[in-house]
Amino acid sequence: MESLGLPTLVQQLRAAGELTRARILALLARGELSVGELAQVLGQSQPRLSRHMKFLTTAGLVDRLPEGAWVFYRLPFDGQARTLVDTLIASLDADDATVRRDVDRLHEVRATRTASAQDYFSRIAGDWDAIRALHYSETDIEDAILAAAGPGPFDLVLDFGTGTGRMLTLFAPRAQRVEGIDLSHQMLTVARSNLLAAGAANASVRHGDASATPYPDACASLVIIHQVLHFLDDPGRALSEAARVLKPGGRLVVADFAPHTLEHFRNEHAHRHLGVSEEDFSRWATAAKLAPGPVRRFSAPAHGKGVAVTIWTAEREPVRKAGRAA
Repeated sequence: MESLGLPTLVQQLRAAGELTRARILALLARGELSVGELAQVLGQSQPRLSRHMKFLTTAGLVDRLPEGAWVFYRLPFDGQARTLVDTLIASLDADDATVRRDVDRLHEVRATRTASAQDYFSRIAGDWDAIRALHYSETDIEDAILAAAGPGPFDLVLDFGTGTGRMLTLFAPRAQRVEGIDLSHQMLTVARSNLLAAGAANASVRHGDASATPYPDACASLVIIHQVLHFLDDPGRALSEAARVLKPGGRLVVADFAPHTLEHFRNEHAHRHLGVSEEDFSRWATAAKLAPGPVRRFSAPAHGKGVAVTIWTAEREPVRKAGRAA
């Protein structure tokens, strides 16, 4: 572990050694949160909370991530500061009344946001493909996704956040079986109708969460995550799930918006994040023990009203056979 000077250690302990800031660290141990969400859970004004966050970020115990008009906070991914925070959190009594109240409140805040997103998907389910096509050439993106996946044939293809089932229709001719999951029942209804109209007899959909899928380990040769990560609280969990369900040598293909500044996407389209950076994708893939592959980039339309798109690939490394004894 990296060495630590005494002044830095004292600064970090002082930053963590206050009740509100200790509560913040315990909450961030459960995932990235916006400053507004922290304020809701802790029952504090944003100006007061910002002062606490300055203590924690200055000490290096928390990373600050401005994104458009929002600011997110998360624990460092590694290093001495993360080791210290993990040690402190591990020392907490799991039944501490304050921590339990904060966690319960966090669940309520997240449930409210999820309900709002679900309401959005319910309202626009029938027009979902048309809404996405406003931002870029859907045909070009689909061709690039097919190329990124490879020619196949595939045994099982899984589509996380399948929406209207378009990816299932696209890959059905190349696979023995394709299956999509989505949290929106309305989207699943549209997807079933589309699959029936397309005659995709080897395709099916089911209710499920991209962050905790209902599939067994190492069951799929290809996982698609198309325009989903920017809706998720913790996109890295979806990549970890993809890694879990992929067979050794299996491939993940992800298409999503590149980082942008169109703030109205949050309120009008329930986006959690304003795009996905290549650095974040690489970090999530590496943490999930996936090997990042080639990247394809699509610039925003020339008229300036659209958003750039990135297509990533990553693979679960194949099992290496033991070498023969000399």
